[in-house]
Amino acid sequence: MSTTLPTPVNERINTLAITKDVIDVADFNERIVAAYNDGSAEMELPADHSTSRSLIPAGTGVLRDFSYIAPEIPLLNNENCVGCMDCVTECPDTAILGKVVPKSKLDAELAAITDPAEREHYAKQFSKTTKYWGVYEKKGQEPGYFGIFIDPTKCKGCAECVDACGNHGALAMLQKDDTTLQKFQRSWSFYRKLPETPKSFINEKLLSDMMLADRSLLYVGGAGSCMGCGEGTALRMMLAATGFVYGKDDIGLINSTGCSTVYASTYPYNPYLVPWSNSLFENGPTYAMGVRARWDQMGWKNKVLWVIGGDGAMLDIGFNALSRMLASGMNIKILLLDTQVYSNTGGQSSTGTFMGQNTKFSVHGKAIQGKVERRKEIAQIAMMHPNTFVAQTSCALSNHFYKAIMAANEYNGPAIVSVYTTCQPEHGVGDNMAMAQSKLAVDTRTFPVLSYDPRKGSKISERLSLQGNPAPKEDWYKDPKSGELFDFIMFAKSEGRFAKQFDADGKPTETILAANQDRLENWRTLQELAGVI
Repeated sequence: MSTTLPTPVNERINTLAITKDVIDVADFNERIVAAYNDGSAEMELPADHSTSRSLIPAGTGVLRDFSYIAPEIPLLNNENCVGCMDCVTECPDTAILGKVVPKSKLDAELAAITDPAEREHYAKQFSKTTKYWGVYEKKGQEPGYFGIFIDPTKCKGCAECVDACGNHGALAMLQKDDTTLQKFQRSWSFYRKLPETPKSFINEKLLSDMMLADRSLLYVGGAGSCMGCGEGTALRMMLAATGFVYGKDDIGLINSTGCSTVYASTYPYNPYLVPWSNSLFENGPTYAMGVRARWDQMGWKNKVLWVIGGDGAMLDIGFNALSRMLASGMNIKILLLDTQVYSNTGGQSSTGTFMGQNTKFSVHGKAIQGKVERRKEIAQIAMMHPNTFVAQTSCALSNHFYKAIMAANEYNGPAIVSVYTTCQPEHGVGDNMAMAQSKLAVDTRTFPVLSYDPRKGSKISERLSLQGNPAPKEDWYKDPKSGELFDFIMFAKSEGRFAKQFDADGKPTETILAANQDRLENWRTLQELAGVI
């Protein structure tokens, strides 16, 4: 449970005391976090009040060092950078950040560096992009240099940023050595000394710009999540969209038991710069109802309250609590991190698991070929609750994701945003594949994106939008150049969890054909509800 809010993310957390006799944050960081960092905590630290109260100060994850995790780190080629911010958006660990610095300010900073090699090194972290240089210069305004910086202590080497950069070719993985890490650390220190990106360079209509603002960086990294974790990106983006509009003082989090509680509150590390509290697996929404009621009593009706949980916590064991909360009409928001398994307990199946998927409790064998039940669709179920905002989205479609979060926050009532979150170990995909697999899930109707807003009209067809899905009037999307069919069979072939559903020649089993039909029927239901067929 966090206590209060720290200083901005680009400063070291200093004194942050709730009640001085309970926890002194400077002492916590210098004594407890330092002991965990050097490995002496188990042998030397006594039991104390903060441990007994399960208190972890906000943002202590910023002090955690992951530089030993991977042999590679992303290297910027500034000549190819266009300032799209995709790498910053998709990073699950807040290990790569962008900044725009006015020309006069950066020129002055660089001129003050006496070592020519050092000066050139820092200059190469910045680009003259059309977005932040050309457009402003054309308007007769002072242009800005756009810089990309990597925090070597937070980067786990998943290389998702390289994939997110795509055809631009501005990032590539570089082999680490001691000299490399020292260079990256100096660059990161230089980044932290620079002023925040001026408001004039942040276009609020370009939602990708949100992470240029310090108020959006409410997830500092340092979480013990897997390399490339799809959940980490979703959490960062949700907090960015919420923090950008409301500020960190008006946000609270309730976290249902799951991976997100383990990696985000492994004592003494916490990545959040907002108040948060962990709850039991099945009662996060119930707990949130109590918090919301108390906040409303205190006159805090404008504060935003988010409940975080996986498909197990929301679709499965905690579904009753979720349904009760949605029916209550209370102003609470749900972020459903849909990995299609209970990832935290080793990949058990849930009611959100796809047909044919090989998981614990639905193992692929001779008699039963993986999970045989159809997947429960939370979007349709949530829509049937009165006056509930519903969205299904993907981090790979950043504009769709951000708009879903912002609309949920604006909605005066219950809202649920279900987001596809790749779990590399359980899905059987590479560490760099979260964004790619999430997009493929949308393109193949495996996980269609949607938005259901009760404010849009009185009919379901007026409220429900399938915008964001390719070829929304067709059964399946086809590549316009190759004619290749994007169906669930294509998706299943790309992941290890469905590997046993295909023979040596790639021929699918009857189970996976049934799963393909299930995805088509689900898509047709959504098409009918949205009035597109």
